[in-house]
Amino acid sequence: MLELRPNCECCDRDLPPDSDQARICSFECTFCHSCATEVLHGRCPNCGGELLARPRRPLLKLASHPGSKVRVLKPAGCGTLP
Repeated sequence: MLELRPNCECCDRDLPPDSDQARICSFECTFCHSCATEVLHGRCPNCGGELLARPRRPLLKLASHPGSKVRVLKPAGCGTLP
């Protein structure tokens, strides 16, 4: 099951579990649409994988399967690929 991380690793923008702005790689590194397209050009700065729209969990399932509350942030920024 996806963690549904709560924020963009680049800019720390909130990304609720039902956000259509979240982008993830296959390792679930999470970025907002703006950072994923304008800064990272569709590539994860952690693994180099492609960033795709994160699936949204149905609202009825969020009560029993909420998203993660653990925030991940790259303090040095995320403008470079591995």
